[in-house]
Amino acid sequence: MSPRMIPSPRRRRKAPTYSVEIVRMALYDIGRSIDLKKAADLLPGVPGMRLARRRDTPTTVTIPAPLCVDLRSGLKKVYSEDSIEGFAASARLYDEGVMSIVVRLKVSATIEELHGIEAKEVSPTIRDLDSYIAERYQAVLEQVGPAVANRREQPESETYLAYCFADVGSAPEDFIKENELAFTRLLAGEPADYPIHGSQVRKTMSNPFSYSDRDLAVFDMDRCLIVDSDRDYEDVLLICELANYQYLELRALDKWLDKWLDEAEDDVNLIARKGAGRGLKTGTLRKKLGKIQALRLDALFILENLENSSKIIGDYFLGQVYEHVCGIFNTSGWTRSVERRLDALQDIYEIVKTENSERTMLLLEIVFIVVCIIPIIQFAFG
Repeated sequence: MSPRMIPSPRRRRKAPTYSVEIVRMALYDIGRSIDLKKAADLLPGVPGMRLARRRDTPTTVTIPAPLCVDLRSGLKKVYSEDSIEGFAASARLYDEGVMSIVVRLKVSATIEELHGIEAKEVSPTIRDLDSYIAERYQAVLEQVGPAVANRREQPESETYLAYCFADVGSAPEDFIKENELAFTRLLAGEPADYPIHGSQVRKTMSNPFSYSDRDLAVFDMDRCLIVDSDRDYEDVLLICELANYQYLELRALDKWLDKWLDEAEDDVNLIARKGAGRGLKTGTLRKKLGKIQALRLDALFILENLENSSKIIGDYFLGQVYEHVCGIFNTSGWTRSVERRLDALQDIYEIVKTENSERTMLLLEIVFIVVCIIPIIQFAFG
């Protein structure tokens, strides 16, 4: 009798590792504006920012010109794991009152290991990316504080995360298709084994962007995925930062106007409770109208500057990427919301001003009548 053959256990296939650059962006609305010349004296940096004129980008494209500061000085290249290949950090100060902190971490990792990598220890002095960003933000803010006008007490912030793959051993399109479920989980911020529905996979992967057969990018609300064998993706990262910059400014302006609308509602309720003529005094009303007019002009200038600073408009590759990311953020909806709030503020105080003027005219008419009647009565009873 022949011996019974026992099948050998099937070995589990080891997940491949890739060279990936993690780019973490954090933007803060720290004030109404930043004097970049004064900031350059306080924190030496390089003025301006270049947009590589590669692909089909026209030379007429205009982008903001921030103050760029390298934050790598003093960092020791001693990493916690051998899989970490490099680290870099920089700050950008925009004259519209926005500070951007960008950290870049090069690692060798599997797709599953990329989940939560921003919370991974980088070195003995860098606990994780987010804590490092928070520390650098406070340090830079303290240094450039004198150059910031109307500094925010509680700044609004926005973060974005990019996973940038280098050579993946196959065409980028094939690589994405083979791992579309894993990448959908990654872009959604879900665990590596989360049972995400196929409809979400199709939606997330439905609009990839490629300029050549060696690159591909997929964008989501808080994260994006870039595959480029030549690591030629600096312009795409810059577009992501500018879209987040516009989204942050619109969201901060909308919140700012909300506070003023709440104050306007309190004023109207005060008038309703105390009765006509006793809610707001003429001097107080005049001051509030002056502030509202200044606020309206300020907000209009912010909107105009946002549109002028990033004129990335047109049917070319980076223009399409910019419009797509702004569409994900719904910046046009935020713009309409800001414009509605501006109109509402103006209308509220114009109505109050009109009612106050009508009451004043009525009082003057009564005084005029009384002044005219008194001599007649005196003459009649002479």
